[in-house]
Amino acid sequence: MLLPEEPAILVVRHAVRRWLAEHCPDGDVAVALSGGADSLALTAVAAAEARSVRALVVDHRLQPGSAEVAETAAAQARALGCASVEVLPVEVTGSGGLEAAARQVRYAALDRARGARPVLLGHTLDDQAETVLLGLSRGSGGRSIWGMSEYESPWGRPFLEVRREVTHQACDELGLIPHVDPHNASPDFARVRLRTEVLPLLEEVLGGGVAEALARTAEQLREEGAVLDAVAEVAASEAVVDGEIDVMVLAQSAPPVRRRVLRTWLLGKGARGLGNKQLRAVDDLAVRWHGQGPVAIGGGTPNARLVVCRRRGRLNVGLEEQRRV
Repeated sequence: MLLPEEPAILVVRHAVRRWLAEHCPDGDVAVALSGGADSLALTAVAAAEARSVRALVVDHRLQPGSAEVAETAAAQARALGCASVEVLPVEVTGSGGLEAAARQVRYAALDRARGARPVLLGHTLDDQAETVLLGLSRGSGGRSIWGMSEYESPWGRPFLEVRREVTHQACDELGLIPHVDPHNASPDFARVRLRTEVLPLLEEVLGGGVAEALARTAEQLREEGAVLDAVAEVAASEAVVDGEIDVMVLAQSAPPVRRRVLRTWLLGKGARGLGNKQLRAVDDLAVRWHGQGPVAIGGGTPNARLVVCRRRGRLNVGLEEQRRV
């Protein structure tokens, strides 16, 4: 499909062209299409730039008429020239709130349906800024404000340097009518309040450029974090012995490296929901030892919790039966 050479169309088209050249030169991709302006603009330019596009439309079935919305988006994808289109109905269940549960089942459905193709997502620079602010509120270190990566297989995000207003303008230039999800205007969701209240206030108070500054900060932290991760991998190869941590060896590493080693080790041992407080308590077992007892971490069974203990100069993970009251 030939696209008109209008200003916003050129911006999003160049963004997708660059992403394909760097990450998917064979040009076979899937696109997650919700019907909103971001994903609709992405689908349009991907169909023009990529060799073959498979559009995947997830129907969360959370609102009346969701099936019709999904079918409309699918019809738009066909009209735009996508090689194949599939609607994926899902059942949203799980813990962590509606937004988190919907995200989990959506990504799982996309992963199952993509085949061997990377999946392009319509996240914009504005989404990146919101993600960084949400991460900042958790206060769990630099990793929590890394934001989203341009490519973390199989997920690709060509629009992380594109403002949301540009994708809306691109849809206007293409004559496309995007779906407006009422959830995106609901103050029940923290991300929506960041979008409609917090970021506009920050832009006003700080004189503009806040979203771009947050995105740049996330990129710099990801780059620095990648270096620390590489150092931590080497440190782990020396400190992890027979599945346990040798605290004398671990203590030779700088704190950010130590905690990376511990985080990876704990996740490999089945830890879940690992927070900064737990991680630092485990770090204390290694380098600030004064006889403290086991540190409980998320995971385990209904009858036994997962704990980290220090014995004979090593840290190990095991189950500790919970006391019944």
